[in-house]
Amino acid sequence: MNANYMIVPLIFLIDSLLSLYILAVVLRFLLQWVKADFHNPFCQTLVTITHPPLKLLRRFVPPIGKIDSSSILLALLLQMMTNLSIWLLQGVNPNFFTLFVLSCAHLIGLTLNIFIFAIFAQALLSWFNPNTYNPAFALLANLTEPVLNFCRRMTPDLNGLDFSPLAAIILLQLTKMLLLPPLEEQLAYLF
Repeated sequence: MNANYMIVPLIFLIDSLLSLYILAVVLRFLLQWVKADFHNPFCQTLVTITHPPLKLLRRFVPPIGKIDSSSILLALLLQMMTNLSIWLLQGVNPNFFTLFVLSCAHLIGLTLNIFIFAIFAQALLSWFNPNTYNPAFALLANLTEPVLNFCRRMTPDLNGLDFSPLAAIILLQLTKMLLLPPLEEQLAYLF
């Protein structure tokens, strides 16, 4: 049996499991940042699964103002561990700077994707069940409201139609296109 035969499934497993946990940590950070209701069942699940490492980190990493720096550090360390594990399995030995910057780029991309998908999901849910309370919808509203409020100030009022979700998705996607590829392209030369 070829050794490469086992590397691809191992990379998939490492990437999938750690990416899901990184997503949970980033979501917890974002929901804390927007002051979401942490009595929400989804928030309680996030707290339960992310609490053990954050409890340890908070002993050494204080918050910076209202920013939970230990969540950011945990997400960054996990992303660096994911990237390093995958690269080592692929036979690549990156330097620390490359690993750090590319991990930051991945986390920025993940954060932008969270907002894009949350805004899209909220828009879809508002079409189908506009007047019913749902814990998931309330959480999406908490998460997306800062971005949508910013876009509402930029978009004109067109007879009661709210185009802020469309403007927000375009703005977030444009940010990804302008910010991430040049960064990743420059780091590709360092390998």
